[in-house]
Amino acid sequence: TAREYGILDRVRLGTTVVAAVWDDATARWVLTLDSGEELEAQFLIGAVGMFGEIAVPDIPGLDAFPGKVFHSAAWDHDHDLTGRRVGVIGSAASATQFVPVIAPLVEQLVVFQRTPNWVLPKDDTPYTPEQIEEFRANPELMAERRQQLFEGVEVALTYVGSNTMSLAEQVGLAALEVVEDPDTRARLTPDHPFGCKRPLLSNDYLQTFNRPNVSLVVDPVEQVTADGVVTADGALHEVDTIVLATGFATTRYISAVDVTGREGVHLDDAWEDGPSAYLGVTTAGFPNLFMLYGPNTNGGNSIILMLEHQVEYLLRLVGALEAEGDEWLDVRPEVMDAYNATLQDEISSVDVWQASCNGYYRSASGRIVTQWPHNFTEYRARTERVDLDSFVTGSADQTGATP
Repeated sequence: TAREYGILDRVRLGTTVVAAVWDDATARWVLTLDSGEELEAQFLIGAVGMFGEIAVPDIPGLDAFPGKVFHSAAWDHDHDLTGRRVGVIGSAASATQFVPVIAPLVEQLVVFQRTPNWVLPKDDTPYTPEQIEEFRANPELMAERRQQLFEGVEVALTYVGSNTMSLAEQVGLAALEVVEDPDTRARLTPDHPFGCKRPLLSNDYLQTFNRPNVSLVVDPVEQVTADGVVTADGALHEVDTIVLATGFATTRYISAVDVTGREGVHLDDAWEDGPSAYLGVTTAGFPNLFMLYGPNTNGGNSIILMLEHQVEYLLRLVGALEAEGDEWLDVRPEVMDAYNATLQDEISSVDVWQASCNGYYRSASGRIVTQWPHNFTEYRARTERVDLDSFVTGSADQTGATP
């Protein structure tokens, strides 16, 4: 696909952008690469999403553990787990994916769980060859099937339908019945409403706890010693390998790169109370900076669809800007603030997000900065119009202008 669309000659692999600084005089972004090279760009699109910076827990003794330690997002493929005694710290999305895979390889597997999660069966039965052939012969059937799936997800992932949430919990409780040991099953049973934390899908994670070499520990991890992991009850769990399934710094977004906007303001400082953006795409004080999968654009449907809406929106903005003969645009602070005030009110109406179990969604200030509270049809409607009046615009010799 990259070759077909002529992308390869525009891609630099193995290259890290260390910093991005807005230059008022030239109305350009100056990018510094890890090689020391500098590049200029009129527009900067931060497509790093929510999962660009791994989260490493602050556990006493972890950095001095003599065995192998690595994060699931930076897997050490040279470290053979066969016959190892492995401890997995974390039990959410990452763990549900790799725990069932490594369990048959290791001698002993200890999963350290802080909070149980809702794990629903994953409906991924393959289409039969006959169905695939029928789709090929009748493309409209595939379009109809896609629309059916889209509409189903639009309803299911808005978190506002009480019947939908209740049904999901019933399915989740039924899925737990596969766990044979009653005590283990109880410790895997969530005590929070479905949707309060990121919902998970797996057809083999819960089943893994029926294996004789797999154990579940729910006492808090207190420290790591030379011999293994010590929990708050004083128990030592001997392991020679620790895999951190502790996820990502989900509220960092493009600020994972050192971004400096107008008047030398760093994005980390501008977002001191948590990431904030207009439609999740632009943020005040950082001209010509666009984000994909930015603040408050998670959930609701397929993120791929959300990204498509965001790309279409930013292209419309750039097109309108160029039609005006200007070089830069910067969302008005009052527009962004009003949008986010309304958005937070809308988020507050989602009951399941008001429970104290969704640290994944919240910044340090307590504000939910990851979730979109509506379906994607609503997001598309809000981004379809070209709202250039919501922005200050200008050219290189006008960057100091005020609204």
